[in-house]
Amino acid sequence: MMIKRRQFITGLSSLSLLGSPLFNARAEGLAKRNLVVIMLRGGMDGLTAVPVKDSRLSNARPDISVDETLPLTSDFQLHPRLRHFHELWQKGQAAVVHATNIPYTNRSHFEGQDVMQSGGHVPYGDNTGWLGRGLSEANLDGVALSLPMPLLLRGNIVPDNFYPANFPLPRDFVMDKVADSYQHDAEIKEMMAKIQGRPRSMSFYTSSDIDVLARQAAEQLADAAGPRVAVFDIGGFDTHAAQGGSDGEHGEKLRDYDRVLKLLSIGLKDALDDTLILTLTEFGRKLHQNGGYGTEHGYGTAILMAGGLVKRSQVYADWPGLKSGDLFEGQDLMATIDARSVYCSAMATCFDTDFEKIRRGAFYGDPLDDLTDKLFRVS
Repeated sequence: MMIKRRQFITGLSSLSLLGSPLFNARAEGLAKRNLVVIMLRGGMDGLTAVPVKDSRLSNARPDISVDETLPLTSDFQLHPRLRHFHELWQKGQAAVVHATNIPYTNRSHFEGQDVMQSGGHVPYGDNTGWLGRGLSEANLDGVALSLPMPLLLRGNIVPDNFYPANFPLPRDFVMDKVADSYQHDAEIKEMMAKIQGRPRSMSFYTSSDIDVLARQAAEQLADAAGPRVAVFDIGGFDTHAAQGGSDGEHGEKLRDYDRVLKLLSIGLKDALDDTLILTLTEFGRKLHQNGGYGTEHGYGTAILMAGGLVKRSQVYADWPGLKSGDLFEGQDLMATIDARSVYCSAMATCFDTDFEKIRRGAFYGDPLDDLTDKLFRVS
């Protein structure tokens, strides 16, 4: 069956959970820190989510400029649909990295979404993802609940892949009888041991109801014996038309993200203090609006960060400016911070592993900046 381009970009929201400390001896001696990655597919516009106070932005977007913004700093504002993010900001539990992106500039959804998950150098050059490799480096591989497993979570060591996990396993006495029947077959015996050891509660979910996904994630991440990594997948940010400013398609998708963030914050309760929630997208949007009151594929964007592991409320940026000479190819916000530096630092924080070890193993030793002390609470 042919998959239409729009279906690929939007799709259903989904949730994957991975890495129960019950399945790792090393993790038993560590405080459980959760890492949540929310993939915003389609190209989230950082200049809409976190507008800069610059007349060049409003002049470039006369019909889709963001009004009624929420205050952040003297230079940056927040989209009004990100109300819960703003509440966390006021508590010192939300921050932004702006003018950032993965090192990909060709503006293809298919290529960009592959690179944003692989963390590699070229599209389709890797069969593992940066998060999966980071988990491998931290020796925190566990059970992945997804079919197929997202590229982002695939590591150098293939974890046990369990699907469909939201259906109950056979009762223990049935499994015992099956195992006894193959007690002389080492491979089947090992497989049965894996199946019997799986947690009954962990799961992979796909739903059009993001509230369901967020509540499931919060419940399981809050469990001290539950998973420590969650990956959300939310599509629909490819707003070539009717993008809107304070309202419109892009604002509605930001509202979806904010809803997930709110439900996670409520459901995690005290575990929010030991949780980091990051966004991931393939690219930003062009500075100027198009004829359909939308924007085309761009380059630089923003990463939204939340949770108790955020160091403080800040917009961290090496701001390039919006003058024509400062734009990438004269049309896009320039990315001056490699987004992989943020993700590498986040994994070092959440997995209690040396930044250099993660950099070498998850990002092939590329020259990334250690932003751990600047962005995250490490003690």
